[in-house]
Amino acid sequence: MDKRPLGRSGLFVSAICLGSMTWGEQNTEAEGHAQLDYALDRGVNFIDTAEIYSIPPRPGTQGSTERIIGSWLAARRNRDKVIIATKVAGRGEAHWLREEGGGTVLDRKNIQEAIDGSLKRLQTDYVDLYQLHWPDRSLPLWGAGGTTYRRPSKRAEVPVEETLAALDELVKAGKVRHIGLSNETPWGVARFLRGAELGLGPRVVSIQNAYNLINRTFEMGLAEFAERDQVGLLAYSPLAQGYLTGKYRRGARPPGARTTLFQRGQRYEKPGVEAAIDAYLALARDLGVDPAQLAIAFVTSRPFVTANIIGATSMAQLKTDLDSLNVTITPEIEQRIDEIHQRHSNPAP
Repeated sequence: MDKRPLGRSGLFVSAICLGSMTWGEQNTEAEGHAQLDYALDRGVNFIDTAEIYSIPPRPGTQGSTERIIGSWLAARRNRDKVIIATKVAGRGEAHWLREEGGGTVLDRKNIQEAIDGSLKRLQTDYVDLYQLHWPDRSLPLWGAGGTTYRRPSKRAEVPVEETLAALDELVKAGKVRHIGLSNETPWGVARFLRGAELGLGPRVVSIQNAYNLINRTFEMGLAEFAERDQVGLLAYSPLAQGYLTGKYRRGARPPGARTTLFQRGQRYEKPGVEAAIDAYLALARDLGVDPAQLAIAFVTSRPFVTANIIGATSMAQLKTDLDSLNVTITPEIEQRIDEIHQRHSNPAP
């Protein structure tokens, strides 16, 4: 397993990161432990979670994913062998996330409460990477607004500088080693980097955004940060929530699949998406490659990707995803992918 530098942190993370958001909802604790054991044996040393997991977020399962990882760490006594990343929720109305209710914001009080809860559930004294799950600013998130710029709302927001100062306290206290962003824009990354340059807090080492064959918008405004400022991408949803496997074609709803259970696939059901997916499935057939492995291998191969976050609800899916490491994206394959991309550019941003 290739190990890549996590920004300027000095840490090296596996090119494949194990996502965990189904544990505690679609997967049991035992299944989560089995996935962790298998991934570690295959060379994965990077695990991603969040205080709001499992997904879909709700009071009854909130924090369950971190608890599953925590019980695994306690049972295996291998904290030093893995790099743990978790996230604090951005501004939102999930009142159950905080003791006093009232929703979440990225201020000192909320961030302090969030990290203490995560550390308790994870049964560890520190996390290696602490990420802002989404910004405090008003933005169209998770594909809801496409790529069209909209003037920010006039709602209250916590300044980047205040959030950065709160994160600085966590680093100085030893609760957090490094910080990262998620679902962020070029403007946001630039502001956080500027704050670090001014001595207001730690430097971000990564950004976790969606990136896949039908959503390559990261390349347009954010990829340059990876090269020039060593803020690499932790790519989530490399399979577009499973849509790139073809299992949801023509409206199919396989039993037990995420979109079947939770109807949360709207980001990947926009006009033009199915035609793009059909083209990539045809390419995979022509190459004699599993479509999931082709999609994952493409993401892993990008020079601005620090780690590719995969997720699975079965061991068979996990093995298939990890076996994508055996697929090489040659210049010829990349050219064919880019030709499809030119015809079907980013239908699911």
